[in-house]
Amino acid sequence: MQDMTREPTPHGLDKAGLEGTVSFTERMLASDAFMALFREGMALVEATAAYLDGGGREESKGLERNVALAYASESMRLTTRLMQMTSWLLLQRAVNEGELSRDDAEREHRRVVVAMQDTTLGDAVLSQLPETLRRLIERSLVLQARIQRIDNDLKGQTPPPASNPVAGQLGHLAAAFGAKLA
Repeated sequence: MQDMTREPTPHGLDKAGLEGTVSFTERMLASDAFMALFREGMALVEATAAYLDGGGREESKGLERNVALAYASESMRLTTRLMQMTSWLLLQRAVNEGELSRDDAEREHRRVVVAMQDTTLGDAVLSQLPETLRRLIERSLVLQARIQRIDNDLKGQTPPPASNPVAGQLGHLAAAFGAKLA
């Protein structure tokens, strides 16, 4: 008979059976690998701030109206993304340094959402943005995806399955020809 008093974990195991174990992700967060991730995140924040306050400000002045609007929108999305990641990184560092317990960090983290934010621009407009901004956006998206994977693992969440591009194309063909393709 199963003991109903044991609390299951997201992986289907009970917590009583996991006491004294440390997850791979928690070990990584307490390692030099996390500090490298932390430094990478902070360097990206500094590089973005320096660009947006300096060269980016000058580059944006010479953009066509629709591209200038895209620049403003994407730079706001970039800074929002970086603020979310910075909050997450600082919480993890506080746990590593003993300033917060893992439980306290989780309570704080509920206020900090590390949500995936892709760019909303089409390739035609995106390609007209200054190269430095595009590189910063790309770096931030890559870093955000890494942090999101770590955060999901920390919470025991599995990421949504990747879309199947072949199935999508088959769906488009079926719709175009009014038939089901198998």
